[in-house]
Amino acid sequence: MTFLRIGLWFLAAVQAGVGGWALVAPQGFYDGFPAPGHHWVAMFPPFNEHLLRDFGSLNLGFAVALAFAATNLLLARAILVSYLVFAVPHLVFHLGHLDHMPVVDQVGNVVTLALAVVLPIALLAVDARRRLTAGLPPAAPRPQGG
Repeated sequence: MTFLRIGLWFLAAVQAGVGGWALVAPQGFYDGFPAPGHHWVAMFPPFNEHLLRDFGSLNLGFAVALAFAATNLLLARAILVSYLVFAVPHLVFHLGHLDHMPVVDQVGNVVTLALAVVLPIALLAVDARRRLTAGLPPAAPRPQGG
């Protein structure tokens, strides 16, 4: 299994875990994410069940898309770029809202959210190199007359 596929499966697993938890148990996710004693979501009150279930569904959708990309690398670029459209603003928001968190949570928050941006960028670079060394075009050719 290649680094690209492993990275896609890793992102899919993380999104499935986060999304499943938020969708199935939104109050538990709100009160306990990411781990006991570290309540990152609860630091942004108030609790909103609708918003958390939507967030969970969004993350599960990304998990499915990332899993499809891991099995069909033709999808990898589009899905990774789509994921970055979510991950970059998410990181930027949290970078501006760290002051109310203990230092250990600030570090954990920045590291995990930065990884959610850096890993997809690295996977895009790996995919570009894979395509180049395989002699594949940078983008799929357009069908004639379409």
